[in-house]
Amino acid sequence: MPAASDSAAATTLPMGRKHLEISRSLREAIVSGKHPVGSRLPSEAQLVKRFDASRPTVARALRTLESEGLVTRRVGSGTFATGGTPGLRAATRTLALLIPDLRNTEIFQQIAGEIATLARVNDYSLIWGGSGQPKLDADVSLQHGEELCEQFIAKRVDGVFFTPYELIPGPSESNARMARSLHDAGIPVVLIDRDYVPFPSRSKFDLVGVDNLDGGFALAEHLIKLRCKSICFVHPAHSAPTISARIAGVRAALDKHSLPWSADRVFEGNPSDPAFLQHILRHAKPDALVGGNDHTAALLLQSLTKLRIAVPQKVRVVGFDDVAFATLVSPALTTVQQPCREIALTAYRTMMDRLADPALPPRHTMLSPRLIIRDSCGAYL
Repeated sequence: MPAASDSAAATTLPMGRKHLEISRSLREAIVSGKHPVGSRLPSEAQLVKRFDASRPTVARALRTLESEGLVTRRVGSGTFATGGTPGLRAATRTLALLIPDLRNTEIFQQIAGEIATLARVNDYSLIWGGSGQPKLDADVSLQHGEELCEQFIAKRVDGVFFTPYELIPGPSESNARMARSLHDAGIPVVLIDRDYVPFPSRSKFDLVGVDNLDGGFALAEHLIKLRCKSICFVHPAHSAPTISARIAGVRAALDKHSLPWSADRVFEGNPSDPAFLQHILRHAKPDALVGGNDHTAALLLQSLTKLRIAVPQKVRVVGFDDVAFATLVSPALTTVQQPCREIALTAYRTMMDRLADPALPPRHTMLSPRLIIRDSCGAYL
């Protein structure tokens, strides 16, 4: 029977190329008239069973036929043959960025800009947020993010670079739902900077970012060389899993040097609140404060100034990211530099690999950070 022979042919192919066999088989059936114009093709569930393939693989095959103008897909109704000319729309290739609060996050602006350049030189169009033209989306609401995912699915984009939401209550389930909805539609997802599951767990999606554990370790190791013995970590509420990795790096450095560490040396709150900072100073008596990022560290510097506590003479302060204002605050901020260009290039290559072979196992690529030493941590004694 035709179905059996199609299935047998498909299963002899490497898993990463099965979508090509599915699209070839359906293309031949449409062109030959087996599926006349206007007729409904088998459902995705039927094609999954027929070709012994995963749902994302089948969805990718159907998206290929749609890009060629051979089928049209109607939400809630199914996939219908249109009888177009193969290859008619094959030149239209689109990638999308889903990065919350892009306007206000410098490192993501750099990463997004590099990805835009790579997409352009490789003949991909790029959607920034919900617009068909490049723009910066400032709305960070989870509802907005889920609406963007629906738009990306409706537009049949080829892939999405996704930075999970943070700094708002309860983002984990929404982040997971957005990633799964894209995956189930056959759209590859590459996570940038962070995962949406708690550290050290990993999701099933490709991830590209900086090695946060190594960065935290480098900061603490440097502070220990400066004879710091009471190091505390400060971050805002609802921080991303990357913060947990940075904390783990700090703890690893302290353990290496047999210095004290406990969970009560991690403080979650508003670093611009002098009362919050006074609580830290009274409770832990730190000689060094590690900010979860440069923004947190800069707010700590401001609060310490209001309390007339000299930095670095009384307490040393370091951050993470190396954004532009790290050199503008006083004193200039010791920090860890994010390799933004390398992150963008690696994320783009990862997306191209995923498009070429959807069956590749998930890859988590962590790039090496660089310690940038400035005045806020003081000099060696």
